Amino acid sequence: MTLDLTVSGTLILPEGRLENAWLGISGGKIVSIGTGPAPDATESYDAGSDLIIPGVVDGQTHATSYGGLPGLRSTTRSAIAGGVTTIVDMPYDNPAPLNTVARLEDKVAAIREHAHANVALYGTIMPGQSTTDIQPLIDNGVVAFKISTFESSPTRFPRIASEQILATFNALAETTIPLGVHNEDQEIVRAHIAAAKAAGRDGIAAHSESRPPAAELAATAQFLELGAAAHAHAHIVHLTTARGFQLVDNYLADGFRATGELCVHYLWFDPDKDGAELGAKMKVNPPIRPGQIDALWEEILAGRVAFVSSDHSSWPVDNKLTPSIFDAGAGVPGLETLLPAFYTAADNRGLDAAAITVEQLCERPAKFFGLWPNKGALRIGADGDLAILSYVPQVWDSSRAHDELNWSPFDGREFNVTVTRTYLGGNLAWDGSKVVNQPGSGRYVQRGQSHWFE
Repeated sequence: MTLDLTVSGTLILPEGRLENAWLGISGGKIVSIGTGPAPDATESYDAGSDLIIPGVVDGQTHATSYGGLPGLRSTTRSAIAGGVTTIVDMPYDNPAPLNTVARLEDKVAAIREHAHANVALYGTIMPGQSTTDIQPLIDNGVVAFKISTFESSPTRFPRIASEQILATFNALAETTIPLGVHNEDQEIVRAHIAAAKAAGRDGIAAHSESRPPAAELAATAQFLELGAAAHAHAHIVHLTTARGFQLVDNYLADGFRATGELCVHYLWFDPDKDGAELGAKMKVNPPIRPGQIDALWEEILAGRVAFVSSDHSSWPVDNKLTPSIFDAGAGVPGLETLLPAFYTAADNRGLDAAAITVEQLCERPAKFFGLWPNKGALRIGADGDLAILSYVPQVWDSSRAHDELNWSPFDGREFNVTVTRTYLGGNLAWDGSKVVNQPGSGRYVQRGQSHWFE
């Protein structure tokens, strides 16, 4: 049988690194893996000694928070250029969130029209919304739900009260679906922001102090306890301190379903070191904390981090150019930098960067969102979603990015690797210089049977 495609190089497999190897793809699936000369194929590519890894599953993106559903086009184009073959998109779409089947159908239609990469979806609920609306969204494939304990917008990103959080947990308790949370205590944050403004403090140094760890940890602890009361899966979508992950681990040790996620920018930036240069360009919520990078790496190595994501935000840079830090938008672009940034950070610490990158960016999010074993690993039967990493270093220049945003806190940072090819379902999607697949090449990916606690 002649294969559709063979790709040769250094494969990063679940069982380890395999050099001078190849994999074969037919019908969009990996059908064979071996060493030595590659078999006959309609198309073949030899990556030499470069790394061949599964396509990245970015477990937290905000593709449509600014440009609406058409924002999926530029976001997924950027994903493909960064070796990300599946994004898991948050529900806070502009102008209204994904909280009903009708809104889900609209977003799925937009995926079919615009997406260059595969897209899995979070759902949400609005204040006062009936829990009977939850199961239909699950039946139609959402991979998780997300709510917030802090209100950024009363219509698009509202605060959900404690009694409704508990009711939602109760509705999800008999399922494998996680409920994620934006974890900040509203009263603490608003009081601290008011105090900072009154003192005339409006720079990036005031941002972390105005949203202190106490606000993040208080919201985290309450959310975990509500999840434990319902025996449901409580997920913290971004933790910024080692204590946060250890708090989650305490609930896990007590037999409850609890997980915590980390975003790559928390592993790169420190307001004490980078704040003067970046200012609002490094503003995210919860804030990047001073002096936390080493401690967060220890949490990864201890196994207490579920996975690492980009938390890609689609804000234009004008949203950051405000006189006060408190008026600037929170969030940073991150889809094209997630893979090289995480790999480089691990490599610079002397870790097995290839192995830990595949674990944190591919395998673990695929399992978490029910996409395993089709995604997240180079294995026979898996989807032919691949990224090829060259050892050619690069200095990041966001003016060449594919997200239509063209700004980044990573500008001028050196990465140890470059994404030279991306394949989606066995088809070339990124050739190292341009995205070559078409809008609509990506598909809506529904949750399967795998789950984190199986």
